[in-house]
Amino acid sequence: MYNFVVNRMIKFGAGLLLLPGFLAAQSPSKNSPATTPSSTQRADSARAIALAETGRCTEALPLLKKSIHQVTDRDLKKRIGLLGLHCAMTHDAPFESLDFLAVLHREFPRDPEVLYAAAHAFSDLSLRSSEDLAREAPFSYQVHVLNAEALETQGKWQEAAAEYQKIIDINPMLPGIHARLGRALLSLPQPTAENAAQAKKEFEQELEIDPNNATAEYVLGELAKNDGDFGAAIRHYTRATRIDTGFAEAYLGLGSALVSQQQFAEAIPPLETYEKLAPDSPTGHFQLALAYNGVGRKDDANREAALQREASKNLEQLKRRVAVGLEQQKPQQ
Repeated sequence: MYNFVVNRMIKFGAGLLLLPGFLAAQSPSKNSPATTPSSTQRADSARAIALAETGRCTEALPLLKKSIHQVTDRDLKKRIGLLGLHCAMTHDAPFESLDFLAVLHREFPRDPEVLYAAAHAFSDLSLRSSEDLAREAPFSYQVHVLNAEALETQGKWQEAAAEYQKIIDINPMLPGIHARLGRALLSLPQPTAENAAQAKKEFEQELEIDPNNATAEYVLGELAKNDGDFGAAIRHYTRATRIDTGFAEAYLGLGSALVSQQQFAEAIPPLETYEKLAPDSPTGHFQLALAYNGVGRKDDANREAALQREASKNLEQLKRRVAVGLEQQKPQQ
């Protein structure tokens, strides 16, 4: 791009210099007011803010969208972003909010005011899209999925399972739904042996439809481990780690199952991988200490045991801080 501009200047520069008074004509007059881009930007920003704060959001939005990418003052950028977000969400232009959200998230990722506004904006966008879906396609399976997800957030797992079953009745080969039904059944407050057996079938059916579902493999590994079938558990965990190489819990499950079978040497690689993915996990350090000890690596085992104690201590301190924080919030609420 820069080379292109330079070449254009070289090609046409001589001709321009031949024009009488060209340079003089292009130079600002000493008597003309000095208008810099920064002063223009400040004026545009001020006008955009004034329009937004007086409720003239339709006029303000284009100026706010332009200004948020131009201003360098952080306080002003935040103010413009929040005003733009408010205008977009309250004046029937919800998707205009996405540009403001992107800038605010990038520039102020830990600002509580920004995070609070973003939470409400994303919630409103989700609700609006859900209403659009229900209106445009009321009999689609996606509506049942939304209903099931809403029931899950309320802890109504039995009702959610019923919604997922309706989807399976409509399309039994739809990827992901059998696994969701299995999850709902296992999440019941007191799942019975029949619930667990049905959930297992649902996850197996999921793998028939989607062999690359790492979560289904992992849950089947957990179910097999709970049933004492460590051979099946190891197979499922292994497949989960091969499908998703970043699936931390699958590595932990595999390593723990191998330790339970006293296959200590085989347990070390997946547990070391898990430790890299979740270095603050006390469980990972504990299982790795057992594996190291099993192969006679005493120093490594002692190191992991010390790390396990430290991680457990840090976790307890974090839990206490959270509990204290919640207690302190109660009078304010």
